[in-house]
Amino acid sequence: MKRAFRLLPAAAGILAVMLAAPALQAAGGPSGTAVKHAVQGQLGETVLNPFGLAPLTALIKNGGYVLREAHVRIVPKENGQEIAYKVGPQTLLTYGGIPVFGLYPDWKNTVEVSYTRVFLGEETKVTESYEIWTPGVAFDQTGNPSGKPVFMAAQVKTPAPKDLSDRLYFINNLAPVSAGGARAVWNNPVGGALEWNFAPRNAVLDTKGEIRWYMKPDGIYDPESIYRSGIMMGFHQNDDGALSWGYGQRYAKYDLLGREVFNRRLPGNYADFSHAMMPAANGHYFLRVASADLRRADNTRVRTVRDLIIEVDASGNVVDEWRLFDILDPNRNIVVKSIDQGAVCLNVDESQTGKTLTAAQLAKLEAQHAFGDIAGTGTGRNWAHVNSVDYDPADDSIILSSRHQSAVIKIGRDKKVKWILAAPNGWKAGLKEKVLTPIGHDGKPLSCRIGKCDGGFDWTWTQHTSWKIDEKSEPGVTIVSVFDNGDGRAFVQPDDQNEKYSRAVIYRVDEKAGTVEQIWSYGEQRGHEIYSPITSSVEYQKDRDSVVVYWASVGLRSPAGVKPVLTEFRWGGREPVFEMEISSGGLGYRALPLDLTKAFSR
Repeated sequence: MKRAFRLLPAAAGILAVMLAAPALQAAGGPSGTAVKHAVQGQLGETVLNPFGLAPLTALIKNGGYVLREAHVRIVPKENGQEIAYKVGPQTLLTYGGIPVFGLYPDWKNTVEVSYTRVFLGEETKVTESYEIWTPGVAFDQTGNPSGKPVFMAAQVKTPAPKDLSDRLYFINNLAPVSAGGARAVWNNPVGGALEWNFAPRNAVLDTKGEIRWYMKPDGIYDPESIYRSGIMMGFHQNDDGALSWGYGQRYAKYDLLGREVFNRRLPGNYADFSHAMMPAANGHYFLRVASADLRRADNTRVRTVRDLIIEVDASGNVVDEWRLFDILDPNRNIVVKSIDQGAVCLNVDESQTGKTLTAAQLAKLEAQHAFGDIAGTGTGRNWAHVNSVDYDPADDSIILSSRHQSAVIKIGRDKKVKWILAAPNGWKAGLKEKVLTPIGHDGKPLSCRIGKCDGGFDWTWTQHTSWKIDEKSEPGVTIVSVFDNGDGRAFVQPDDQNEKYSRAVIYRVDEKAGTVEQIWSYGEQRGHEIYSPITSSVEYQKDRDSVVVYWASVGLRSPAGVKPVLTEFRWGGREPVFEMEISSGGLGYRALPLDLTKAFSR
């Protein structure tokens, strides 16, 4: 028998009052004291932030009933964005109730739910409303006199078109100054990047610029602990809807309600995760780490810096490793000598703005056996700065971005370089032959000299996020998106720093012919306005045939502070169809759309 039931508005109001009342305690039986929770609706109690990590989520417990299916709708503010999603049977069993995602902070949220409830063999379809109060956003603060602290604020510059109006963007930012500070460094062997630490600022914004989720990481992040600190980076939404990322000496996976799937220490042979944790279809992960103990040819033992990729399986076993100090050339210095020493990724030192390293300074580092998270050449220094890794199942290879080589590089399972997308200057024999030849739209080679090419083509400079676009690629032809930060363009620093610009760019690589064609770019026309010297990302979105670009460090040296810009383009579009400026959220790193269907529909 099936029945339909709708909770009357008056009853809903009474039950809302009951929810706000303190929990009632009653005497239990032989098992001890029983606790009776105030509830609203026909299910169990409503628990805000059920796993302690995501304060703008809730769980409506099933109250002991079996639930077959459910639908959730967060009623939007006036002119706000609706969040609505289906909840599948596996999800209902996993949580023991209905997950609620996308609540507004500091707000009495109205949540409409419908579900099929089973009791004593009878199915009943119920539709009802819940009222859920949420607190304001809470976050660590510093004592810096920078005005009233704000977790994250956004201003929409170009409103989203109808077909993108339901977007939810996960924003991976870093606090401008770590509230806890960097409290620990490695000292044996020498070097490493452990002191690299900023407090997390992770949130989800809707297309109206409203915060609809944020991470309160107190339970998993501790700046005073070697094994609980580090910059949270490398976020991806997995096929099961959960988020994976790494920080410091850990890599982790949690679902959108904050339920832990795993949170593991790096395998003992490795240290200092940052930037990249890429999930593969078989449940493996590719992590950008460093060697925890490497003996150099001169018999010096060091921790290396951002120059090693490992593949781990679902159980955390190391399947393979790519030792880039053996595969590439740690002594190629043409890029390191040309980049702005005032913005060596997150090691920002305004006093060094526009200054570059000389060959003599690099040689001095080697002579003094100076190692660590410093721009330089030779293993044990930041010679590679790999900031993304992608796996290509078409030929069992990885594609990586090496910032301090201004190069996108594809390497096979056999550890042989397949191709290098970079200016040909400075590569040693054996690698120089792998550098791709740029061609125009007519297929003819372009003339290039010292990092500059004809025909509107340009390489990428100190780039981030080189990812293959599977949906646009073909056998033997790889379409790859890259964020071209633009520092050290053509191996020089301009006299006027305001001449610098960044680009989102897409290339077509013909692997058999060894050629590369630039098929789309955006950023040159905006000039220094959205110049992002560090961080940032470009990623194709197959669900809308679009490209999301996060200009994450706009205004890095501006007195007004960093104001990242998020844009989304239709494939091949000349202008963004959505643009949002983000302020007060610290330095940006990466942004990506979330898919609630992945997260809750199972």
